Amino acid sequence: MISVKIAIIIASVSLIVIASAVLFTPDFGSQPTITQNEKIGLIVNTPSNTITLEELSDIYSEASSTGVGRNNLYLFWNLVEPEKRNFDWQQSDIVMNFNKQNNLKVTLYFSLINGKTLGPFPDWIGNPSLNSISEDNTVNVLDAILTRYEIIDTVIIAGDTDIHFRYNEQNIPVYKELFNGVYNKLKEKHPGVKLGNSFSLHGVINKNLGHIVQELDIGDFVAFSYFPVDALNEINKTPQEARNDLDTIFNLIPTEKTVGIFEISWSTDDFVNGNQNDQADFVNTVFDFYHENESKLEFVTWYRQYDRQEGTCVIDPKTAEGTISIGDSSGLGSSEFVVERLGHYICGAGLIDFEGNPKPAWNEFSREVQMSLKS
Repeated sequence: MISVKIAIIIASVSLIVIASAVLFTPDFGSQPTITQNEKIGLIVNTPSNTITLEELSDIYSEASSTGVGRNNLYLFWNLVEPEKRNFDWQQSDIVMNFNKQNNLKVTLYFSLINGKTLGPFPDWIGNPSLNSISEDNTVNVLDAILTRYEIIDTVIIAGDTDIHFRYNEQNIPVYKELFNGVYNKLKEKHPGVKLGNSFSLHGVINKNLGHIVQELDIGDFVAFSYFPVDALNEINKTPQEARNDLDTIFNLIPTEKTVGIFEISWSTDDFVNGNQNDQADFVNTVFDFYHENESKLEFVTWYRQYDRQEGTCVIDPKTAEGTISIGDSSGLGSSEFVVERLGHYICGAGLIDFEGNPKPAWNEFSREVQMSLKS
């Protein structure tokens, strides 16, 4: 699995900003008092790339009305610091203002590592190797983000970390040194913010990469994304089997570490063997997992609020995690084959379809969040 899906969310915000920035003034005033669960999150996304600020405001209100208290912010370095020490907050201010208005804490995804790739980095940095990423520059940009947005309480510095080090285990000590240096300096400036890395749980299970998680269980918590898919990105689990996968997390990390479920989902696209009944069942399964392990969890965040129309979740095959050989010249298992299924999975992973119709899982999700507030 790869994290290029993140760019889809950023792109939708970009179009909103281009169309409407002159009409909007960020307001980082006081937060409203709303009963919400800061441990339960929902990634707020739009059903299309063309949307007004009023519609976006309604989408955020719809999300927060469930009682969730968290969202993810995917903010790449090249977007926020296009020139050294010259920060561009235009896009992120809009998103973060809506998060603040809706009483949402935020988990920041900042991709020093983004699956197979590093970055993306701004042009003034170029394309550095892991060895040449500047610790000071990394601290400076993260310090600027955390200073501006006080509602960020957790930071993921590397995502799909298992994918990156699958064939680069020799670089694990290099990354640990970089992470620890950034961690120590940021904790001095922002002691209340927790930092960690994220791993693809399904990738770890499918490719037997638990040892990489155990070597990189550094920071304040260990985060995981989870899709119930095989190596071809097709759903191959029942909701109960997926629950069993979640339980394996606690065999991968030290007992003193907490866990963040950074992105968790179940697609309803039948192209990848998904359906709405299983999605609704899985929502209940996730909340059973949450209630049984609440003290060990930093957060559990559902990926994502809305579907996108089929064919719009496009991912560059060059960034996919290699090919899977099935044999002969069938093409099955090629990067294009795997990425096509990932696109279908992502477009159908919302709790509401792209036309605005709630799926059964939306009602279950809302009900479960409300129940979590009473427990």
